[in-house]
Formats: sequence, structure tokens, C-alpha cells
Amino acid sequence: MAKIIDNTRTSGSSMSWRDYYELCKPNVVLLMILTSVIGMLLAVPGMVPLDVLLIGNLGIALCAGSAAAVNHLVDRHVDQKMARTFNRPVAKGRVEPLQAATFALVIGSLGLALLVVFINTLTAVLTLVSLLGYAVVYTLFLKRATPQNIVIGGIAGAAPPLLGWTAVTGEIHGHALLLVLIIFAWTPPHFWALAVHRKDEYAKADIPMLPVTHGEQYTKLHILLYTVILILVTMLPYITGMLNWLYLLGALVLGAGFLYWSLALMFSKKPSVGMDTFKYSIIYLMALFVVMLLDHYLLPVPTDYLRL
Repeated sequence: MAKIIDNTRTSGSSMSWRDYYELCKPNVVLLMILTSVIGMLLAVPGMVPLDVLLIGNLGIALCAGSAAAVNHLVDRHVDQKMARTFNRPVAKGRVEPLQAATFALVIGSLGLALLVVFINTLTAVLTLVSLLGYAVVYTLFLKRATPQNIVIGGIAGAAPPLLGWTAVTGEIHGHALLLVLIIFAWTPPHFWALAVHRKDEYAKADIPMLPVTHGEQYTKLHILLYTVILILVTMLPYITGMLNWLYLLGALVLGAGFLYWSLALMFSKKPSVGMDTFKYSIIYLMALFVVMLLDHYLLPVPTDYLRL
């Protein structure tokens, strides 16, 4: 999914459990699990069984952490060239490549085993596809192949609410796919805002991010266009009857905030505006999904919407 700024440590070169924790990109995984939990809760009119809620999200989190660890491993030479990532455990040498690969294999296998045994095969298969999409397709190929890397690869990071939904229901539903579409549309303006702020670092690392290959103004225009697309996409849960007026109001207000920051990024000369837009995009997604949950429980729709 979308990428969050990683917290880094500067405490020597000795390995500790914190390095393995950092390999999992915990801030990214927490945001993914938030959307997965809400996907579970939106899938049913009542409450989700506690075992599904806990084990399902643990399995998804372990697989997401595994994909993140592979990203650390594959990108270790790139990470050494960027101020945001140079102190990551593998890039800094605190965790050896073989150790990182073993760790990724172990936690990924454990996560998939939990999903197969305690949840359902569909969720396990979709989680595996998402893991491979991020760790292999995006990290190994798309990231270095095309400036549209984050657009094409964004589908892997958009999967958590669908995984949460299928963990509860055992089936793919159109409303779950709407949640995926929202995150898919959110990912480009979210990550390109960071890419604008870190353009020189991506250029130094020879990563063809859009600001590097097409320039900042071109990227800022596309951030604005994708923000408009995102706002339109977020109307769909209301239009389809999945959610009610409370969600619509929240989506419009949050969307107006995203549009403001997209315009500020396009026209402001402040050096920090790219990072400010990036930070708002994270708040936006978290708040949007929380509003979905509030609408779902405060203004329940008829239970037959699940059969649409």
C-alpha cells in the first residue's frame, strides 16, 4: 500500500529485535490493518467474531511485514543513497541479507498458514497474490521500469480492505472492491507528493519516479487530477447505497482538504508543501475509513445490501 515515512535508528551497527521490527515497516502495516479491520466490520451488519478479527488481521499483518522485509532486502543499495532510508537495517548492515530473507520467509509462511487454517483459503490466496504483487512485481520490476510504477503497483497495497471482507464472508463482494478502488485512486497522489519532495534523492538512486522523468510541474498536475478522480471515486459508496449521508459529508469535507493541498502543492513555493501534502494524505485515508465505520454503525443500511 501507500508508503509512510520510516522511523530510523542511529544506534550503532549491532542487531536487535528493533531491527526486525523495522524490517516490517510497522507504520505502513498499521495503516493497512486499519483498513483491513474496517473492511471486516463493513462486511456484516453486526460484530465480527473475535477469532476472525484477531487471527485474520494477524495473518494479514505478518504477510504485509514479510513483503516489507523483501522490499528492504531488494532495495538495500537504493536505500543507502537516500536520506529517508539510509539507516534501514539491511542498508546499514545491522541485518544481513540472508537473515532478512529468512525472516521474510518465516513470517510470511506463518501468516499464510494462519489464514489457511483459521480463516479461509480465498483470503490466503488473495493475501499471497498481494504479497507477491508488492514484493516481486512492484519492488523487483515496476519500481525500476516505469514512472507509472506506483500506479500499476498500487493495486497490491489497496488489497487489505478486500482481505478483511473475505476473511469474514468468504466471498468477494462489489462493495469490498469499491474500498480497494478508493485506496487504488488514493495511492498516486499520496506517493507522488512524497516523490516531489524527495525528487533529488530518487534521481540520485536512479529510480524513475514521475518527478524525475517528467518534472515537478507535470507531476503536480497529475496529483491534482488524481485527487479529483479520488474525490469522485469516494462518492461511489454513497451512490451505490453502501453508506449514508454521514459518510458522504465526511468524504466531501476530507476530499476538499485533499484538493486544497493538491492546489497548494501546484502553486505554492514553500519547500515543505510536498511533505505537508503527503502527511495530509495519510490523515485523509485514516479519517475516511473511520467515517465509513461511524456511518455503518450509526446509520445502518438494510441488511440486503450485502446481496447487491
